[in-house]
Amino acid sequence: MTDTCELVGALEREWRDALCAKDMDRLRSLVHAKFTLIGTRAGAPFRLSRDEWLDAIQKRELLGIELDVREAAAFQDVIVGTIEARWRVSYLGRAVEDCVLLTDVWVRDQDRWQVVRRHSSPIPTTPEPVRRR
Repeated sequence: MTDTCELVGALEREWRDALCAKDMDRLRSLVHAKFTLIGTRAGAPFRLSRDEWLDAIQKRELLGIELDVREAAAFQDVIVGTIEARWRVSYLGRAVEDCVLLTDVWVRDQDRWQVVRRHSSPIPTTPEPVRRR
């Protein structure tokens, strides 16, 4: 699993660096044509296609993204990674931070890895209450 986590980490960092640089050509090469982002924000689910996602990222300024690969599993030409991410973006002139748990599905297509699905769930910023047995 360590090698798989290292591969996912390298792919995620490449994606992050392209995002922060707004390198659209590199993003198009990393994000599969059938890419879908699925997530929830403020209690409402959302879904974005590749083109919608590429359009949305051009409209915001990323200040930074910290990534921590928690788990990864490889299956021939598919890798599933679980990543904890902390995003900092500038929105309406102020910095906004968001913590999410991501599940990314990478596929090897034409001898290169591309992300085809991303599921994003918010991570609570307040500690969960201690459960008593």
